[in-house]
Amino acid sequence: MTDAKTDLISPGNIAKELGVSDGKVKKAIKELGLEPAAKKGVCSFFFRDAVAKIKASVGA
Repeated sequence: MTDAKTDLISPGNIAKELGVSDGKVKKAIKELGLEPAAKKGVCSFFFRDAVAKIKASVGA
């Protein structure tokens, strides 16, 4: 069984994974209206399935 926390990823890590800037990822998240799955302080974490949506949006 997978741990739910391993399925979460921060926008910064999404940017690194896709090879684009943090700003592009944050803009895509806002445009797509994605809600974070979890928050820790000011940092938001998204489910891994959001990566594909963001990738399509930024054209990476």
